[in-house]
Amino acid sequence: MSKELKKRSEVDKKYTWAIEDLYPTDEAWYEDLKKAKKLKDRLLEYQGRLGSSAAELLEFYQCYDEIDILLENLAEYAGRRRDEDTTNATYQGMYGTFMSAYVEIAEALSFEDPELIAIPDIILEGFYEQKEALLVYKRHIEGKRRKKDHILSPAEERILAAAGDLAAAPANIFGMLNNADIVFPEITDEDGDNVRITHGNYIPFMESADRRVRKEAFEALYSVYEQFKNTAAAILNAQIKQLQFNAKMRNYASNLDASLDETEVPVSVYHSLIEAVSNQVPAMHRYVSLRKKVMNVDELHMYDLYTPIVQEMNTKVSYEEAQEIILKALAPLGEEYLSVLKSGFENRWVDVYENEGKRSGAYSAGAKVHPFVLMNYADTIDNMFTLAHEMGHAMHSYLSNRNQPNIYSNYKIFVAEVASTCNESLLMQYLLKNTEDKQKKAYLINHFLDKFRGTLYRQTMFAEFELIINQLVEDGESLTAQVLSDIYHSLNIKYYGDDIVIDSQIDVEWARIPHFYYNYYVFQYATGYSAAIALSTRILKEGAPAVEDYLKFLSGGCSADPISLLKIAGVDMSSPAPIEEALNLFDSLITELEELLIK
Repeated sequence: MSKELKKRSEVDKKYTWAIEDLYPTDEAWYEDLKKAKKLKDRLLEYQGRLGSSAAELLEFYQCYDEIDILLENLAEYAGRRRDEDTTNATYQGMYGTFMSAYVEIAEALSFEDPELIAIPDIILEGFYEQKEALLVYKRHIEGKRRKKDHILSPAEERILAAAGDLAAAPANIFGMLNNADIVFPEITDEDGDNVRITHGNYIPFMESADRRVRKEAFEALYSVYEQFKNTAAAILNAQIKQLQFNAKMRNYASNLDASLDETEVPVSVYHSLIEAVSNQVPAMHRYVSLRKKVMNVDELHMYDLYTPIVQEMNTKVSYEEAQEIILKALAPLGEEYLSVLKSGFENRWVDVYENEGKRSGAYSAGAKVHPFVLMNYADTIDNMFTLAHEMGHAMHSYLSNRNQPNIYSNYKIFVAEVASTCNESLLMQYLLKNTEDKQKKAYLINHFLDKFRGTLYRQTMFAEFELIINQLVEDGESLTAQVLSDIYHSLNIKYYGDDIVIDSQIDVEWARIPHFYYNYYVFQYATGYSAAIALSTRILKEGAPAVEDYLKFLSGGCSADPISLLKIAGVDMSSPAPIEEALNLFDSLITELEELLIK
């Protein structure tokens, strides 16, 4: 017997996102695409005139807002349609059409930065006095002028903008290979059924109580990446090369400097994270040793890291049950937060289940109309936490969109993981508080520890890997499959220690991680997790004042730099203290779990 995925057309509508809220038809989308191209021509009329008067500059930004909103709607529709079924050529084509138009418009706008930089300070200050409405754009303008040393001539900016399609190619190629072309083998599940491994069911198989199933799924998945490792290495090498090219062209010392300057985060924060977590890897080794002891195995393997230590727990959580639990767990955030969250569940913000060709993983896309959340829900407690996580992103987007002008409505990447992991932390605290059963408590603590392992430790390991491979390319080295696998193997030894077998298959895990194409993104999972632990603790301890500060943060968009916004919420991420506090909590939870499990 074989369990097959449904085709997209077979999925119950109530479990799909309300894509029609963006555009009722594809034809309506194409009409807006035409409008965007016309607006591009309007924007071009301001070329050479941004410094001529306050009125001209204000009109330019008002037109900019109009086209920006239009482009976001176009991108959201094409992107969400593409991700529903990555094998659908129609929406692959639509997304490609959008990207071409986007690059064309970005190229047309390339005059903005050089012209802004050329305006003398005294003239610009006069503009603000003459047109009060222009003050809305002051932070945006000053942000552009702050990067004066990295802005090129109008002609050079036009060339870099025109190369946008080329820069996006490695990520697009990886996405098609990973989501549309790769097919994994079948294994025999716990019930004796033949099931094909997919991105969506892989982690549930890793959580299986049956070690044979875990081992077979692990080997089946990585056998495919082993076949494509040279192709994957070439794609990843191309990605780092294009980042290096852009960093060099813009006069940055490194890819890291270029990436973090864009998000207004000091480079010291990145290095501080790796240092703080590296200092606490003995705690992770201790957890691995505890897992080996409790599982009572001669050898602990990489495929043993996801299965709950407390095997007897019934961990099945339906999508409907997950919604109910999440709403109760997030009650400390107040009625305003809960009413919006409930509306999101009721009005199909979420695309729930896996189907043939659907993009793997989970994400939230913060469209202006409302967020769209992609899930591949599989009735596990981990998926319940993922749902809470993605709805945290969604609420952050929703509140920022509603409370900020368009120019500041999109929050910076550095704070992107704070709201999501704060939701997860509140959910965990709720579950722990509402059980007296020692076995269930042990299960939940184990799950909490695994969140620390997966988010704070594993993402920092990813961040260190990303830093190393970028530095190698910057030093003139080529990223072959062997080089990448050797680095990855060494990092697994460092982070997991001597009490686990670092199986050779895990050496090619780098080949399946889409975040390596996001440009120094993953470290923010770890910093965000640390900030979220601090924020959730404050919310539960202080109540209304902490919630008020937190909602100000969620409503802040990018109206201030990320470090300043987090300080409003009560966390200082310029210091390693929140990371160290989170790691200390991890260590204390290990002690608590030892007391519950080892008699």
